[in-house]
Amino acid sequence: MAAAIALSSRGRPESAPNPNVGCVLVQAGRVVGRGWTAAGGRPHAEAVALAAAGDAACGATAYVSLEPCAHAGGRGPACSDLLIAAGVARVVIAAQDPDPRTDGAGIARLQDAGIDVLFNVLPAEARRAMAPWWARRAEGRPFVTLKLATSLDGCIALADGTSRWITGDRARAHGHLERAQHQAILVGRGTFDADAPRLDVRLPGIEHRSPQKLLLTSGSAPAGWTAVASPESVEGVDSLLVEGGAGAASAFLAADRVDRLLLYRAPVLIGGGRPALGDIGLTDLADAHGRWRLADSRLLGSDRLDVYERIRTI
Repeated sequence: MAAAIALSSRGRPESAPNPNVGCVLVQAGRVVGRGWTAAGGRPHAEAVALAAAGDAACGATAYVSLEPCAHAGGRGPACSDLLIAAGVARVVIAAQDPDPRTDGAGIARLQDAGIDVLFNVLPAEARRAMAPWWARRAEGRPFVTLKLATSLDGCIALADGTSRWITGDRARAHGHLERAQHQAILVGRGTFDADAPRLDVRLPGIEHRSPQKLLLTSGSAPAGWTAVASPESVEGVDSLLVEGGAGAASAFLAADRVDRLLLYRAPVLIGGGRPALGDIGLTDLADAHGRWRLADSRLLGSDRLDVYERIRTI
């Protein structure tokens, strides 16, 4: 299942509004097929894996990161029907699909066909891998990642606004990879006016994955940008990367719209510089605790990246 979940990440972000799903087919202890949701949402992961397996799918176990769909569409049959037709003997599912067209129906259809079904295997990991789609489906809003690149003392720039470059090449390359994994990227008006950011992806081979550019502003946006008035008014995307500056970061935190935090810290001290955050509406220090979970930590050259996830009740 861990392999199927890892494969599902290859389906982001171009599969929206479809969930990014991974599927692994195992026959007699050997992987005979694997697949993930294709760009544009079709074919689905199960269809790709079954095509790769061919006749070896008969009697195999399918590991799927999301309940196989139960509704047929104009672009292909339901995945539960495909698994039944292929003669799969067992299906292991990570998470149940919240889509009302499938929710439980895919599992029931497989069981009615005599297939052994096991579900809720690594559900939290599967939801994390498809977090943008899950947030849109369950909460009707985009999944928001906030990026902060700071000094050890929490500054994002010198007192005069100079900010290039606090972090090194490896950290900045990782930031571009994050851009490629989001559908939209946002900065505030102050950052736009001061830095004229390009917000594109400048990694060889994936330049085409540059996200849509959003500007948090009470006014209009220039050509090539989309203006949004508030964190709550972001529409039309499943995943959003907030890159700067302190005003935009504070606005999204104050609105409790940040689901994931990327904290890049360079081994430098600035002192008296511009802080990473302004007022986020905190009035009681006790309320600051228990909100964030450390999900990952690594060194990128001389810089440290800590990834935090917002603790929410799903």
